[in-house]
Order: sequence, then structure tokens, then C-alpha cells
Amino acid sequence: MNSFKFITYLCLLTLFVFSNSVLGQSQSNPGYWQQHVDYKMKIDVDVKNYQYKGQQTLVYTNNSPDVLDRVFYHLYFNAFQPGSEMDVRSRTIADPDRRVRDRISKLKPDEIGFIKVNSLKQNGTKLNFETVGTILEVELHQPILPGQKTTFEMDFDAQVPVQIRRSGRNNQEGVVFSMAQWYPKMAEYDFEGWHADPYIGREFHGVWGDFDVKISIDRNYILGGTGYLQNPNEIGYGYETGVVKRPEGKKLTWHFKAPMVHDFTWAADPEYIHDKMQVPDGPTLHFFYKKTMPSINLQNWKDIQPKTVELMQFFSEYVGKYPYKQYSLIQGGDGGMEYGMCTLMLGEGTYNGMITGVIAHELAHTWFQFLLANNEAKHEWMDEGFASYIESLALNTIMNRNKSNPFEQLYRAYTNLALSGIEQPQTTHADRYTLNILYSTAAYSKGAVFLAQLGYVIGEENLEKTLKKYFQDWAFKHPTPNDFIRVAEKVSGLELDWYLTDWTRTTNTIDYGVSKIVAEEKVTTLNLERIGLMPMPLDIEVTYIDGSKELFYIPLQMMRGEKPTDDDVIILKDWPWAYPTYSFEIDDSKGEVVSVSIDPNEFMADINRVNNTLTIDRETNEKD
Repeated sequence: MNSFKFITYLCLLTLFVFSNSVLGQSQSNPGYWQQHVDYKMKIDVDVKNYQYKGQQTLVYTNNSPDVLDRVFYHLYFNAFQPGSEMDVRSRTIADPDRRVRDRISKLKPDEIGFIKVNSLKQNGTKLNFETVGTILEVELHQPILPGQKTTFEMDFDAQVPVQIRRSGRNNQEGVVFSMAQWYPKMAEYDFEGWHADPYIGREFHGVWGDFDVKISIDRNYILGGTGYLQNPNEIGYGYETGVVKRPEGKKLTWHFKAPMVHDFTWAADPEYIHDKMQVPDGPTLHFFYKKTMPSINLQNWKDIQPKTVELMQFFSEYVGKYPYKQYSLIQGGDGGMEYGMCTLMLGEGTYNGMITGVIAHELAHTWFQFLLANNEAKHEWMDEGFASYIESLALNTIMNRNKSNPFEQLYRAYTNLALSGIEQPQTTHADRYTLNILYSTAAYSKGAVFLAQLGYVIGEENLEKTLKKYFQDWAFKHPTPNDFIRVAEKVSGLELDWYLTDWTRTTNTIDYGVSKIVAEEKVTTLNLERIGLMPMPLDIEVTYIDGSKELFYIPLQMMRGEKPTDDDVIILKDWPWAYPTYSFEIDDSKGEVVSVSIDPNEFMADINRVNNTLTIDRETNEKD
């Protein structure tokens, strides 16, 4: 490197460090950085052969402290080809996804998906690149220095696969185009390096940025998805006015802009109905669904709209205000899948199934993982579990379930997993679970219990504050598990590294029991034991002979503090984890002890509740 280049590099590095220091302080996340991409794309769609041509200009900003000499793009549609990693994995795993199975292996050439990059330039200079499955490996002409921007220009051809999983054409309900992960998408680079994972069937991770997308398509199609429509007058269709007067010609160009998102999704069909409903002090909700459905399904799409408003309000209140001006629910999925400012979902379900089985969960994903954009491949439990938690809370209120523990089914599923003997830690990469069911239970159920049980550990009020502070500090960023638990520590004032470690990085289980109750003349001694390896603080309920109850709290020593408790709760001495037993005494001033229960509200994920309660017969002084 000559002296001029070296001085230039030092200047850029100094500017980068200074700007990130200021940015970190303003965001309350000192030292944090993330990359940025701005996409401009022009897409020309042929609805007869389901192919499209694309021109993409991408401005990449390297906010990292590293010099980048290569980049990677995701080419997700390449997974839908016989012999792909997704195909082979689906045919070799013991419990394949019923929607996939061996279907990819049977696709004909005109049914497969592909993205073929024809040319790629960096600042006007042609680059060498190689397509390896679903990843485009790119050798840069010039390294991208810290703080530097570079512009990539790409021409590509693509074919939309028959819809098998999430994205594609002509799904089972007849929607023509469901276009998710459809464009060459820059891979994420962060403090861990590149995340150029092949697409084998799990989740996604993307770079935050602004999108400017123009889609030319047959004039009879209606489009919905990510972003704000820019040219309603040109195409004779406005999201606020519907069809006005369509201009002549075979094709129309829909122009969308989406600020600060990490993907861009759209769906198109000539038979879409488009409804709107306004959320008070919130976004406009858009609903796209086929007018050819049976009348009962059409009515369901009308009926779900006010409930979707309630869900949007609940999540905005409980976590943080939805920041965009619109959100769309679009018939076009193979179940339900969250994307930027929208959800693709099946359209012909029952009213209750659509609300409780799809919409509540997918809308919750707008917060976890879209706005709080954790790496789903590495920390899948943070988005699926957190969404399942907040979904359960919302449905308990909005659907008037009024359960004292709205997470009981999630606890039950986790317990079955823990007792199965084949559980894998939640640090397992999403594609590396030995069975699909292990992934699902670890991500959804165990992930939700992580939050619900955290409320037991630090107190429900502290958990609510933690979620709001987490959103405040980490929205529009890429938080990690440690980032979340640090927020919880700061809110609660408690040390929680032990909780994150045991629950997410091991398969250690919780099992506490009441081993013995010794009743003497004026005092009763309660003996407890820790059987499982995972430590926990304990809520204890003592029932007296007159039916009255008294609550005790045993802090966990390594928490270095206690959760907030009511005034009538008696706080006992700490329990050091390494001690397998613990005992405390109760005098008989309140009457004779009849029974003792650990965690009476069942918010601790104890894998064996049989030994959580013990009763005694005073005459024989024996337990029942």
C-alpha cells in the first residue's frame, strides 16, 4: 500500500470510529455497528412463463471496522431445484416438512426456481463471481474500507418455482405470485463475520436499508406487499381509492418505496379483492384476498379485520409502537410467514383458525423478528419464541380466554421435549436439528417459556418493562441473546447470565422437590431438594390446617438480589446453587402446617411437578 492510500485509509478509519462512537452513544449501545444497503430494482415479469428479468443497483455502506475484499448474495430461489440442499435434506431427515417432502425432486425444468446473475459490476468495473447453490460468491475489484460506500450493478434472470414452501407461483389456493426472498439479496456481515448460510428451509437474516422497486407486470394484476405505492395515477390504481381508470397497454409498472426494512416481499393476482381498515393512532391495514373463494371464506376475511386492529393495538402498547404507515395481510402463503410490513398467509381457513392460528403469530413477528431483527438461523428461539409468548398474551385478552397461565400448552410441550432424551440446546443452528419437531419445540415452545419464566424470575412488571426497553434500544438493529438479557439485568437490577446460559446453551433441566416435612411441638421444618442441574429462585406456598395460606420466597444466591414481592411474602435466606438441599422453619403461631407447594402458579418449568407438593398427616407425622 503506497503512502497516499495508507493516509487515506487512516483518515477513513478515524472518521468511521468517531462517527460510530457518536452513533453508539446516541443509541445507548456504545460500540454497536451494522451494515446498510440501499436497493433500486427494476423487474419485468412475464406472467405466461413465470419468469422475470431484473436490474439491481445496490449501494453498500461498510459501517464495520473491517476491510471487506468479498461479498455474498443469497439466491434463495435456487433451493427449488432437484438435488439442492433443501431437496436432499427434506428427503433424508426422519420427519420431513409435509409441505416439502420429495416435491422438489420432482420439479420439471419449467417448474423449478432459479436466479441467474448475468453480470455484476462494482463502481462500473466487472467482477468475478460464482454461483454455489443458493449463494453467490463475489470477488471484489476494490476492497471496501471502513466507512466507505460502494455501488454494485447487477443484471439477472429468474424463474418463479411452483410454490412448495413460502414463496412461489400457483399455490394451493390459486394465488399466482407469492414473491418472498425473490431477488439477489446481500448477505449480512456483522461482528461475527459473514452470514452466508445456504437456504435449506429455515429462516432468514438481512441487512437494513431502503428499497426502491419498480415491477412491470400484466395490467390485470393487483399487487400488495412491502413498501408504499408511489404512482397510483400512472397505473390507475391507488391503495386508498382502488381501481380508478387503468391506462392502455399490456403491462403496468408498480413503483414501491420501503424505508428501513431488511427484505422486500410482494404478491400479485388478477382476482385480488383489496380492503382497508384504519388502526386508531396507527397504520392503515390492507387485506388482499381472492374474490373467487367460497362466500364463507370471503366473510371470514371481512370478520378478521377488526380483530387484526385489536392485535396491532395490543402489540404496539405492550412492546412498542408500530413505526410504519401501513401493514398488509395477503392471501398467498403456505400457512403464514412474516415479511417486511406484511404477512403472506393461507386464505381459506376458519375465522378462529385465521386469527389464533396465523394472524396473531405472524403479526407478532413484526416486532420479533422484523423490527428486532435477530439472526433467525442462530437464535431462532428469539423470534419464534418471543412471538409465541406475546401472541399467547394477546389472544388471552382479545379472545377472552382469561387463563391464569396462558402459556400452559407451551410449558407442556417444553416438558415433553426435556423428557424426550433427544433435546438439543437452543444454540443449535436452525438447520442442524436432527428432527424438525426438535427445532419447532425448541424455537416456539421453549423460546416462549424463556420469556414467561423470566417473568417468574424477575417479576411480571419488570418483564413488561424489559420488553419495552428492549424495543426502545434495539428496534431497527440486530440484537443477540446477550443484548436482551443485559436489558433485563439493567431493568431488574438482577444478575441473569446464569439464566441465559442454562436455558439456551445447555439442556439442563429444572427439578425441585419438597423432600420432607418434620412437625414438632412448636415448629415445623420444611426440607427441600434440588434434583435438576438448572438453578432457580423459588416461590413457596404453605397451607395451614385452617385453610389459610402463607407465601415464602427463596432467592437464588447467584442472582445477587430478589424480584419484587408483595408485602405479605416472607423473604428467606438465599439458596446457593451448589447446595443440593435447603431447609427452613415455621413456628406454629399461625396453626399447623398441612402442605407445602413449590411454584403453586406453575410458571417455573419444573419437569416433575409430582414432587413439588407434599402434605402431612399430623397424627402420624407422615407425608401423604
